[in-house]
Amino acid sequence: MLAAHGEWRQAYRHLRSALDLLYTDGTSPTPQWGIPEQLRREVDRLRRAHAEVQELSIRDSLTASYNRRYLDQRLTHLFADPTYNTTGVAVALVDLDWFKKVNDRFGHLVGDRVLQRVVELLQQGLPADAFCARYGGEEFVLALPGVDAQRSVAITEAMRERIERHAWSTITEGLRITVSIGLAHHRVAHPDEVSPIETERQLLRADSLLYTAKQSGRNSVAYVGQSGRPRLAGAAANRRMVAE
Repeated sequence: MLAAHGEWRQAYRHLRSALDLLYTDGTSPTPQWGIPEQLRREVDRLRRAHAEVQELSIRDSLTASYNRRYLDQRLTHLFADPTYNTTGVAVALVDLDWFKKVNDRFGHLVGDRVLQRVVELLQQGLPADAFCARYGGEEFVLALPGVDAQRSVAITEAMRERIERHAWSTITEGLRITVSIGLAHHRVAHPDEVSPIETERQLLRADSLLYTAKQSGRNSVAYVGQSGRPRLAGAAANRRMVAE
């Protein structure tokens, strides 16, 4: 009855308690009788339902990418993971260029399909443990753990090109989509030094570089070069760059 009303956690606790009683109650069936099959199936069903609810709670409902809640939690863990001491963690903030004009011209249904398609393209060929999360509106974050600075530039530039070259006319005629990307690379600190503030600091770095990419003509990847100054990747490298 509780499950029928969507109260999965409470229903699961009730059935879990009942299952425990089969082992602890002196008047319960003897061990050789086993667990009643109906109860076993119900517990398994609720366990699966609970896992599904947990997964939905960290997903964006439109694009099925991860949401901001998951992003914040996961980045904090990644920045504290000694596995990435050598290579670090790259954080890319991706923004769709002129997306408001897309909605104004083609409508919000087309805009929604564009967001879904962009996520599909961003997730193609992601390295192990990397993920995409919706940051808000038409902005997405790519987290690339275990990827050094040079490789992270190559990966994000390839993503930008993939989106630019995609056959957007399959959604509607006259549609063209490009993205601007701000790429920040972070060397993992000592676990005791990592906090949600550090996560926010890295996202702000990526946002500052995104601003550079947009102010420098859009449809580009901005990152910090070996000189410590912002640079544009790929074909945009020769543009006149406007930094914040």
